[in-house]
Amino acid sequence: MAEEGVATFTQAKWNFPVLVLFKDARIALKLDTLGREILSIALPAAMALAADPIASLIDTMFIGRIGPVEIAAVGVSIALFNQVSKVAIFPLVSITTSFVAEEETIEKMNIKAIELENQKNATEERTLDDVKLQNMENGSKENSEKNASDAPEDDAPELKKLKRKIPSASTALLFGLVLGVLVTLLLVFLSKPLLALMGVKSGSPMLKPALKYLTLRSLGAPAVLLSLAMQGVFRGLKDTKTPLYATVIGDVANIILDPIFMFACNLGVGGAAIAHVLSQYLIMLILLVKLMNQVNLLPLSTKALQFNRFLKNGSLLLFKVIAATIPVTLAASLAARLGATPMAAFQICLQVWLTSSLLSDGLAVAGQAIIASSFAEKDNEKATATASRVLQMGVVMGLGVALLVGVGLQFGSGVFTKDINVKHIISIGVLFVAGTQPINSIAFVIDGVNFGASDYAYSAYSMIFVSIGSIGSLLALYIVAGFIGIWSALAIFMALRAIAGTWRIATGTGPWSFLRQ
Repeated sequence: MAEEGVATFTQAKWNFPVLVLFKDARIALKLDTLGREILSIALPAAMALAADPIASLIDTMFIGRIGPVEIAAVGVSIALFNQVSKVAIFPLVSITTSFVAEEETIEKMNIKAIELENQKNATEERTLDDVKLQNMENGSKENSEKNASDAPEDDAPELKKLKRKIPSASTALLFGLVLGVLVTLLLVFLSKPLLALMGVKSGSPMLKPALKYLTLRSLGAPAVLLSLAMQGVFRGLKDTKTPLYATVIGDVANIILDPIFMFACNLGVGGAAIAHVLSQYLIMLILLVKLMNQVNLLPLSTKALQFNRFLKNGSLLLFKVIAATIPVTLAASLAARLGATPMAAFQICLQVWLTSSLLSDGLAVAGQAIIASSFAEKDNEKATATASRVLQMGVVMGLGVALLVGVGLQFGSGVFTKDINVKHIISIGVLFVAGTQPINSIAFVIDGVNFGASDYAYSAYSMIFVSIGSIGSLLALYIVAGFIGIWSALAIFMALRAIAGTWRIATGTGPWSFLRQ
């Protein structure tokens, strides 16, 4: 009876899919097989993701030495460039990671099947040869060696030496190139009206430096989008070390070139933009060379390219990213309307907020790649275990980052600016920048979980509703509380993202419906 009662309890327990989120919570940080696989992907990915915002922080630090007007102007330009680029590349990177992971898994399964078939054929040939040798009265040793040499044992090694055929990789690079050129054209020819939408209008002291920085930096858009597309390919291959290697080299070059162009060449904010563009093209070249050594990027025909698949799922994620970027872009625009000093403080807080939050994206990348592979293998148990583990790791990471950011920004704001008024406003924003870190971690990690399950439609539609609610709260709280109201609304935005993202797996619907069975 006792055993029957335990069985009934266990069955009833898992009729509530939300409990999956707490599965094996005691071993969330255990370095077992799954834990090591997650960290081997997540740590390099997080470092690579954080490298570029860190470079932007260093840009901000150098520009802050020029003056608050320049740092505010560059802040608006960086926000605008990042949002436009994110709208263009985020859908591409996300679907590329999942598609490449699926294709890589299927290719490995096919190769394994061929290896097993070759081994079976070799065994049958050897058995037949043995029978023949036993029945032969005058068999020769030379013939037996010939028969043994004919066994196709080396077929599998030959297969492994070939470059991988992953159509999604070629398609992603083609889309990245086209989108990069389009982003450059958009920002070069429409920079002034776009800056006006961000609150930098004619007559503003921020307009001239903002125009210079944005125009020059837009020339690096093709390199940025191609690099990110290739990072999506490497993530799908579960190789996050190569993008880290390339990104670190590029960002170190950026840091070295910044003071040279800005101060030695006396180019000011334009020098910062030129240094950043050169570093992005360096990153692109490194990734391209590495990828060409592993993957065949030249399909024999256009039929091998997956335009329809990319466009269908990419359009869904395009709606998602537009919905997700509108509240952040609107927040930057409203901060710019408060004046140069509040905008400078907002820019510094926003850069720290985004940089620290992106650390959780490493777990999102790991979760997406592993879950996509698990679904391709129809391994629901591993997919579930991975989802719960990365979310639990995200919460722990968020708490740690909150403490680090809270202490660091409160006492280290002088690194970014010497203006006492900017530092005072930053001290107010610290509460929100640090306090929202655990929520941000859940929101970013669950995105990776949903993308790994190819649940793009739900991700898009739920984000639209989240964005609508967040925009309303942003406008209302801005009127009531200004700078504090903007950050309060951003906290609400991230909380709604986290709730909407976890809803699917918590209710056992969509691709997670097997949790109810």
